[in-house]
Amino acid sequence: MAPQIGVPPAALAGLREDLAGEVCVPGDPGYDDARKIHNGMIDRRPAVIAQCATAEDVGNAVVFGRETELPVAVRGGGHSVAGSCLVDGGLVVDLRRMHAVVADPENLTARVEGGATMGHLDRATQPFRLATTGGRVSTTGVGGFTLGGGSGWLERKFGLASDNLLAAELITAEGKHVHTDAETRPELFWALHGGGGNFGVATSLTLRLHELPEMSFAMLFFLPESAPEVIRTFRDLAAGAPDEVGGGIIYLPAPPEPFVPERLVGRLLCGTMLTCAGPVDEVRELAAPLIALGPAIEMVSNIAYADLQCMIDDPPGLRNYWSAEYLNGLPDEAVDAFCARAARIPLPTATQHVLFMMGGAVAAGPADHPIPWRSAPWAVHPFATWVDPADDERARQWVRDVRADMRPWSTGAVYLNFIGAEGEGRVVAGFGAENLRRLAAVKATYDPDNVFRFNHNIVPAG
Repeated sequence: MAPQIGVPPAALAGLREDLAGEVCVPGDPGYDDARKIHNGMIDRRPAVIAQCATAEDVGNAVVFGRETELPVAVRGGGHSVAGSCLVDGGLVVDLRRMHAVVADPENLTARVEGGATMGHLDRATQPFRLATTGGRVSTTGVGGFTLGGGSGWLERKFGLASDNLLAAELITAEGKHVHTDAETRPELFWALHGGGGNFGVATSLTLRLHELPEMSFAMLFFLPESAPEVIRTFRDLAAGAPDEVGGGIIYLPAPPEPFVPERLVGRLLCGTMLTCAGPVDEVRELAAPLIALGPAIEMVSNIAYADLQCMIDDPPGLRNYWSAEYLNGLPDEAVDAFCARAARIPLPTATQHVLFMMGGAVAAGPADHPIPWRSAPWAVHPFATWVDPADDERARQWVRDVRADMRPWSTGAVYLNFIGAEGEGRVVAGFGAENLRRLAAVKATYDPDNVFRFNHNIVPAG
């Protein structure tokens, strides 16, 4: 099949020769599968998808994009809710074939290729009873997650994922390989602690691992009329919880899972989740005030961390729209507002209304990183997912309404991995204005032409 008009055939033939991986263009078998991403709302048709197998492939693909003047997007896990890993009529540098993870239990590190997901990382470290902070689902890409900050169940104990970044290998906008760590190109290394994929394609990250001999959880579901008391109880116990404990609140329509009684399937429930980097007795004791409230569903158990990471995986292909507000506190008025909006979750959809406890090692982490949201004790994350395009507007409006409800208690800062394309003001809120000026100077050094711009973009300083 002839390549899409606008891509010189000779250049495309050269790319095929240069790559150890594969090149996919419109009309090729597998093209439509190759352009599918997690968010089913995104339907874009790249001119070329370079399915890279090596770091050299990535460099060659970037050079090809520059020489053919194609806009360049980078795909790792494909979880960006805005679909920033796809670009119409452009080049997608697809890293998914590069998913190797090498755990080093002696030095407590893991070397993770740029296309690896959390599942790849967690399964590689689990045999050694080691882990590092990962996303709360197994299908998230490690690269974008980490470079954007990285919030997960273990963050209160081990810090954000970016706090555990020890080194990175990048392909720059010129197609060149660079290494960075705390001593080599330190300003670039600083920028990677929250600055996202603005500075190059991460072909490999080295992450710090931590001993995790035991993991446990307590997941309880309550009828919604009990929710205000449940959330206040959760808030109060979270205030004194040790750093080993993470978790949050989640409203959702009860899924048709084996642990859900048939009479509750499809009904809106309020859930509490407590995770513990320790034995089940500890999490059971902590959860006792919640258990005393009489949950409709109760699950308290030990669990392998890699299995915990798969518990709330959401299926690909649903329509997605998310956002977030980071809160300076959770007074009763905020609890009431949160519960009132939960009652308006668009049904029937798989939408979730989430409230995460923060603090611990997150708040105690490096204050100079471009992560201004790390000091917030609570995060609200409205997470709308649905099937029918007819529900698009009401689902998106519900998410916007959640943000408006929570704004009186918002710090103004936001974790950019939790939001889509919400305008320049939110990008500033995600990095912090002072940090953004410093990031722009780093961007000007490593990507002065803003090749890597399909992201929460940092415009190069001029």
